[in-house]
Amino acid sequence: MANKRNEDIELGPAEGPGSTDKDPFLARRSSSQPNRPQQVGPFGGYFDKIDHSPGASILAYCLSSISMTVVNKYVVSGSEWNLNFFYLAVQSLVCTAAILICKQLGMFQNLAAFDSTKAKKWFPISLLLVGMIYTSTKALQFLSVPVYTIFKNLTIIVVAYGEVLWFGGSVTPMALLSFGLMVLSSVIAAWADIQAAVEGVGHTAEATDAISTLNAGYAWMGMNVFCTAAYLLGMRKVIKKMNFKDYDTMFYNNLLTIPVLIVFSLLFEDWSNDNLIKNFPVETRNSLFIGMIYSGLAAIFISYCSAWCIRVTSSTTYSMVGALNKLPLAISGLIFFDAPVTFGSVTAIFVGFVSGLVYTWSKTRQKVSQILPTTQPTMSASAASNRDAANA
Repeated sequence: MANKRNEDIELGPAEGPGSTDKDPFLARRSSSQPNRPQQVGPFGGYFDKIDHSPGASILAYCLSSISMTVVNKYVVSGSEWNLNFFYLAVQSLVCTAAILICKQLGMFQNLAAFDSTKAKKWFPISLLLVGMIYTSTKALQFLSVPVYTIFKNLTIIVVAYGEVLWFGGSVTPMALLSFGLMVLSSVIAAWADIQAAVEGVGHTAEATDAISTLNAGYAWMGMNVFCTAAYLLGMRKVIKKMNFKDYDTMFYNNLLTIPVLIVFSLLFEDWSNDNLIKNFPVETRNSLFIGMIYSGLAAIFISYCSAWCIRVTSSTTYSMVGALNKLPLAISGLIFFDAPVTFGSVTAIFVGFVSGLVYTWSKTRQKVSQILPTTQPTMSASAASNRDAANA
C-alpha cells in the first residue's frame, strides 16, 4: 500500500514522491570513495539508457497506476464478493513484506528502524487510511472504472479548500475553472451511467436494482472523497512533525493497518466455508490470489516509478503525467470491464481529462508566481538616491 494507495491526488507540482530527496531506491555512491571504472556488461549500456529515459519512466508510472486500478476492480467485481477488509489486509501484508525484503537487499537505504513512539503518533493517520482505502474499494465495486476515475477528481476540490482553511493556501481563478469542470464531468458521468442502466434493461425491476447499485456506489464515492481528503490533509500536517521520508510513510501505513484490517475482517465479514467458496470460486480462485498479491506489490511499483519519473524529468512533468494518466485509466475500464460507451460517458471522460490539465496548469502557474518576484524589492533611501543619480 503506497502512501497514497493509488489515489492520484496532486497536491502540487513539487509535492510528489521524491520531490525533495533523490531516488531512495537507487544505491548512492559515497562521496569519500574514489571513482572507479564500472564494469559494464553486454546489457549495461542498454539498461543505463532506459534508467535515464524520461519516456520509459513515464510509461512505467502510467502502466503501474493503471494496472493496480484494473486489478483492484477485477478482484472486487465478483457478484458475490464481500471480503474487502481481508483483501486490503493481504495488500498490506504483501507490501510490508516486500518493503522489508527490499531493505535487506539494500534498496531502501533511508528506511529507518521501527519506532514505537512514532507508530503511536502515526496510528490516527493509519486509521484515516483504512477509511480511505475501504471506501475506495467499495466505490470501485459498485461503479465502473471511468465513473470512479471522474468522481475521484472531486477529492482535489475538497483538499484544495482544506488547504485554504488549515494551511493558508489559496485558490486561483484558473483552479476555480478546473473545479467547475470537475463538477460538470461528474454530473455528466452520473447522468450517462443512469441513462445506460435504464436503457439497458428498461423500466423494470432490473432497472431499479441497477440504479440502486449505482446509488450505493455514489454514496461510497462521496464518503471516499472526504475520507481521502481527511487522510491527505492529516498526513500533510503530521508528516512534517515526524520527519518521515516517502518509504517511512509507506512502511508505517502498511504495518499499522494490518492489525486493524484483520480485526475488522474477523468482526464484520463472513468467514463461513460457504461464503469463502462464493468469494473464491474454483474457476477464478488462482487468478484472484495472484491479483491480490500483485496489488500489494503494485504499491511498491507505483512509488518506485513515481520517484523514477521525477528523477529523470521534473516534479511538474510528473504532475502533468498524473493528470494525463486519467484518460488511459478511464479508457482501460471501457476495454477490460465492458463499461457502456455512450456519448455521455465519452463526454464526461473528456471533460474530466481537461479539468485535470487545467488544474495542473493552474498549480504550475501558481508555483512559478511564488518563486518569481512580482513586486520591486524594498530599497533604502540612500540606495534609491544612488539609483536615481545613476539613471540621471
